[in-house]
Amino acid sequence: MTDADVDGAHIRTLMLTFLWRFMRPAITGGHVYIAQPPLYQLSKGRVSKYAFTDEERDSIIDELRGDNPNTKIGVQRYKGLGEMNPEQLWETTMDPATRTMLKVTVRDAEETNRMFEILMGEDVPDRRAFIERHAKEVTNLDI
Repeated sequence: MTDADVDGAHIRTLMLTFLWRFMRPAITGGHVYIAQPPLYQLSKGRVSKYAFTDEERDSIIDELRGDNPNTKIGVQRYKGLGEMNPEQLWETTMDPATRTMLKVTVRDAEETNRMFEILMGEDVPDRRAFIERHAKEVTNLDI
């Protein structure tokens, strides 16, 4: 379980790389899962829904507004798990009945390891080529 934002994705990459390199049987045996916390909580009155992406957030806002585009919707963005109260963390990320669990596959781990090698490995020319090739695709740069 890591944060739902970019920082959490970085931590997941490091964890998956470690597991792939040093505990590969856990992944190949199908024993590694990622608990996916939401990125947003959206509220209208007593109704509260959670979104995992910006697109899902926008869709839920439209749904909650219904026919009235001026309806006020409360939007809370979680920067980290520490911003959730224990009940929210249980409801969204830990309760087996409502949580979202992502099973890590060998393909996921291989891709993570490959990306880790490119972005953080010792082969500077590969890293530079990757950055040059993908620089124009960047829509969110978290520095």
